Amino acid sequence: MEFINVQLIVIILIVLTVLSGLRTVKQGYVDVVTMFGKYRRILRPGLNFKIPFLEKIARSVSIQNKSVELEFQAVTQDQANVYFKSMLLFSVQNEDEETIKKVAFKFFSEKDLMQALVRTIEGTIRAYVATKRQSEILSLRREIVNFVKDEIDASLEGWGYHLIDLQINDITFDKVILDSMSRVVASHNLKAAAENEGQALLITKTKGAEAEGNAIKISAEAEREAARLRGQGVALFRQEVAKGMTEAAEQLKQANLDTNVILFSMWTEAIKNFAEVGKGNVIFLDGSSSGMQQTMKQIIGLMRAEQLNDK
Repeated sequence: MEFINVQLIVIILIVLTVLSGLRTVKQGYVDVVTMFGKYRRILRPGLNFKIPFLEKIARSVSIQNKSVELEFQAVTQDQANVYFKSMLLFSVQNEDEETIKKVAFKFFSEKDLMQALVRTIEGTIRAYVATKRQSEILSLRREIVNFVKDEIDASLEGWGYHLIDLQINDITFDKVILDSMSRVVASHNLKAAAENEGQALLITKTKGAEAEGNAIKISAEAEREAARLRGQGVALFRQEVAKGMTEAAEQLKQANLDTNVILFSMWTEAIKNFAEVGKGNVIFLDGSSSGMQQTMKQIIGLMRAEQLNDK
């Protein structure tokens, strides 16, 4: 009876020992197993068995993505304080055994890893910002991210991690700098508005001058055309007068009359016209016979000159 009890106890101990060796690994984790303090193997998600009392779970490594928020300050080349708020997304590089070993044994704890990672990124951003001026920082958000990725990829790979994304959510400056930046923007806007108004005024005046010049040009061309037409009218009038006088002279000759009658008639018509359209103006004429003869000679001279010009 005592022998049976001993066997039962042994069986129970064996069962308990076997059960203590069973290990369930959650999805998204990999367990690192050591024996006597030395790395032995890894246990992947699911039900696993480890040697009871000999194999130990040194660390459970998460292979899921991790994120951390960063807030820190940097100084630009022109001594302006810049405040960053960013979000870091990273994860274990892969599930290979060598990678898991790096993740498990490179740092003493998860806290030490996070401290090293955060300080490395902050130092890299500070080093980059120190080479830039305050006015350049806001436009270099994407360049800063690319610079950080290029600089820390090698370090993260040595630790068994890789950087998935770095987002710079906010970049701010001291209030004094923000106020000065606002004034600079306002002054640029006022300058642009003044330049636009000046250009508009210049265009308006230029178009007005062009319109006035075109109007003067059109008026001058119309005046010139009118003068040309008046000249043609005067020339035609003179031609008709000469033609009429010639015909009258021929008729007087055929009638054996003196052609000076035409001149006398022109003289009297001229005096009549002066009296009708003079409108009260004083006109001095020599009404003597010698004065008439002198005037007739002048008229004849003018008529001959016109005839020569027509030829």
